[in-house]
Amino acid sequence: MDTLSRARMLSTLARATGSVVSVNTAAYLHARRAGQSSGSVRGLHTTSFDPLDSAIVADPYPAYARLLEGAAVHYNPRRQLWIVCRYDEVKAAARADDALSTAQGVTRMRFSLPIILTTDRPEHTRMRRQALPGFTRGALDKWRPRIADLAAELVGALRSRDSADAVAALAVPMPVRLIAHILGVPAEDEADFRRWSNQVVNVADLGIRPEQLKRSAEVIAGIWALHGYFRTQLQSGRLLEGDNVLSTLNATAEAGTITADELFWFAVFLLVAGNETTTNLLSTMLLSLAENPDQYELLRERPELIPSAVEEQLRFCSPIQGFYRTAINEWTTGGVTIPAGARVLLLFGAANRDPRHYPEPHRFNAARNPSDHLGFGSGIHLCLGAALARMEAQAVLRELVNTVKHIDWTATQPGAPTARYAASPSSQSASCQADRYTAPPGLGQARAPGTTLPLQLPGLPHSAFGQDREPPRDRAV
Repeated sequence: MDTLSRARMLSTLARATGSVVSVNTAAYLHARRAGQSSGSVRGLHTTSFDPLDSAIVADPYPAYARLLEGAAVHYNPRRQLWIVCRYDEVKAAARADDALSTAQGVTRMRFSLPIILTTDRPEHTRMRRQALPGFTRGALDKWRPRIADLAAELVGALRSRDSADAVAALAVPMPVRLIAHILGVPAEDEADFRRWSNQVVNVADLGIRPEQLKRSAEVIAGIWALHGYFRTQLQSGRLLEGDNVLSTLNATAEAGTITADELFWFAVFLLVAGNETTTNLLSTMLLSLAENPDQYELLRERPELIPSAVEEQLRFCSPIQGFYRTAINEWTTGGVTIPAGARVLLLFGAANRDPRHYPEPHRFNAARNPSDHLGFGSGIHLCLGAALARMEAQAVLRELVNTVKHIDWTATQPGAPTARYAASPSSQSASCQADRYTAPPGLGQARAPGTTLPLQLPGLPHSAFGQDREPPRDRAV
């Protein structure tokens, strides 16, 4: 059985990597033909907005503002890409799963894996129904003490150091350590699990450019190693014992309806969907609080606003700036008919800054409580782990406001910003450097007195637009 399972995994990975070339080449040729006739599309608004442009990746919000001043739907002829930016149209597109498919992936490069994120109905319905018992209110409440302990440990570690990388020390380990705990991975295996996880989360970087081929090999190696680990643990029954999400899913599934491979792909889905998105949320939350000290002080005075502040952060700097869809048939939105087979980018980050829906959208307002934001998407692909991410962010923010007087960003060297925490109630301070990471696209610039500093989180750009920025000499794919 184990040999058959490993053979199936090899076949799955071979199909996924092979389709990156074949599917994307065919899609490119189709898009070129469609693009040549796009000028005849009634109401079409062309744009030079390019989600792969390095300047936009670094700070997309000025470009979003320009898009939002125009039409609801734009077309980039260079990328053969349809872009939906306004709140109402993005929300409608996210819910139009009968017209816009995720089966060819949600990133710029078309590819898919057997996970909920890249599956359409009815298979998506079956997979989501299988996963739901692991995310009920009762199931989530079981993880609350662990989340609080992690927040206290990691924030406390920041405050105890003279200098530390706030992203590497807090935003990165928080979600991956929690996921390991939720999956039932024992402490002695956590180091290996984290290493493999860091490889797997680059799955959105699969591509045919030279630098992507190396990352693709690392992703495949990570998935292969994780599969071997999970197969061994599941066959021995160790991951099906105790109070973890895999044992819950196995116990609640009808007899014979969930396999070991399905449990494995659920674990991969949890890593892909819940790891870097939460890292992005925590990282950008630190920056928003540093750049808006009045709002941080408000939270210290009124900690009951912490849930509202987390919702505002999800709106203000969406952890996923946009996902791609593929038009199944011709589809009309915003007065424009998008052709069948077209690649469509749903800009959640722009929609969450739409002044038609949110007054003063470029202002971080901790009391706003924008519960209808699109930071977690909408429709059948609404993030399954949204409540878990909220719990993590709220726990970190609660720990901060209880122990830290203020947060600001200073520069220790060009390109190496430092977040300085003044611990409360004493005057002891600690600095937390963020010099090794690039911030999720849309983070923009951190500002310290007299200094303008770009803060970035390397390895995370694909979480924003679904693919890493291109080198100067690029190809439309």
